[in-house]
Amino acid sequence: MVQTLRKAVFPCAGLGTRFLPATKAQPKEMLNLVDKPLIQYGVEEALGAGIPDIIVITSRGKASIEDHFDFSPELEAALEEKGKTKLLEEVKAVSDLINIGFVRQKRALGLGHAVGCARDLVGDEPFSVVLPDDIIHADVPCLAQMKEVFGALGASVIALMEVPKDQISAYGVVEAEPHPFPGAEGKVFRLRGMVEKPKAEDAPSNLAIIGRYILLPEIFHYLDRTETGAGGELQLTDALRNMLAEMPVYGYVFDGKRYDAGDKFGYLQATVEYALRHPDLGERFAEYLGSHPAAK
Repeated sequence: MVQTLRKAVFPCAGLGTRFLPATKAQPKEMLNLVDKPLIQYGVEEALGAGIPDIIVITSRGKASIEDHFDFSPELEAALEEKGKTKLLEEVKAVSDLINIGFVRQKRALGLGHAVGCARDLVGDEPFSVVLPDDIIHADVPCLAQMKEVFGALGASVIALMEVPKDQISAYGVVEAEPHPFPGAEGKVFRLRGMVEKPKAEDAPSNLAIIGRYILLPEIFHYLDRTETGAGGELQLTDALRNMLAEMPVYGYVFDGKRYDAGDKFGYLQATVEYALRHPDLGERFAEYLGSHPAAK
């Protein structure tokens, strides 16, 4: 029997060096995307998939993440007094709906190490992992799509995306074979191997690993057995490679568009496209872009 998926782990302990100097005193996860910090998009995706328990892996200098999701009586009282009902509802919405816990990763020793820090709060049950700088716009939340595959197969599921050959060397790439799945033909794969940032000519496929995972708790066993790499970092990909050698791991090509908001260009792409989709700003912003000298 497959256990209910209730927990999502958000690794947020990195230094955000690709966004310096903006991230010198501000967590990358709190960079603003139109009107919400990056991490909130991932939290809302988890909620949209029926996952209410959020575990954030933090480090020194990340207190603003905790403050953002905390109850703010002074702010809420001020908004209520001024009759700003809509803003008040937006401020309260996420913090009222989630249960959130924080774990300190004292040293940034890789994604695998960060996931391992969540072991005590995860316990012996399946969980998801969300990389908050991977922003995914989808009609059905990416995690909700993956949750359906997980529920049917009872095994770990990794989000995949088809990537052009000339970009494949920037990603972890899977070796995989199609797995039949009613309603998602050609989108579910049984994984046979993983290669980190291969040359285009050496890539086993054009399917890249994206920052959404649903993992069985056995992953902690494989993390314990996985050797650290350069810089003493423990990589989740290495542990998953060991895992799939002994038990099934599947990949799922999700429906939606992914933005690498941990990269400056990807962040700008996401900002423009989310602004254009914004119900209050989209029309005005489209007019502005159309009239801007750089658009001509």
